[in-house]
Amino acid sequence: MHLNEKTVEKKIVFEGKIITVRKDKAELEDGSVVPRELVIHSGGVCVVPLTKENKVIMVRQFRYAFGEPLLEIPAGKLEVGEDHRSAGLRELSEETGAEAESFEYLGVCYPSVAYLTEKIHMYLARGLTFGDTHPDEGEFIDRLEIPLDEAVEMVMDGRIPDAKTQLALLKTAKILASERNG
Repeated sequence: MHLNEKTVEKKIVFEGKIITVRKDKAELEDGSVVPRELVIHSGGVCVVPLTKENKVIMVRQFRYAFGEPLLEIPAGKLEVGEDHRSAGLRELSEETGAEAESFEYLGVCYPSVAYLTEKIHMYLARGLTFGDTHPDEGEFIDRLEIPLDEAVEMVMDGRIPDAKTQLALLKTAKILASERNG
């Protein structure tokens, strides 16, 4: 079959709390067998919390892989089998203290298609009411309010490098532009 690969061998080489690393062998359409390395991840969810004033509630947190704090929208890992909508509402509450009157699905993002199985489901939260934040144990975050237009500028000039945040903010800006234009 064209544009298809058949898995002929799977071997787990590492099993951690968040990821599993697997070395597979795949048969290509011409019959040759090639190695494939995969990072298996249960998936994630992210939320654009948008205030009535079109400000995005964002979080800044240290990201160990890059050795620096990054500005992102609220997000989190899905537990195996967990509903992404429920997880999004949970993350919104944990990281911003907000509840949403409207919770709109923006679609799914595949952050790195060559080797990572993670899928990140994106939401837009509006009609926000705020209570206390309650981040996970060991999670230290700063909460900021940034006008959506400014956040989009930050995406475009490279100040927000996080892929899920970039995509969800750009989708949100497009939705709002469409709503304004009828």
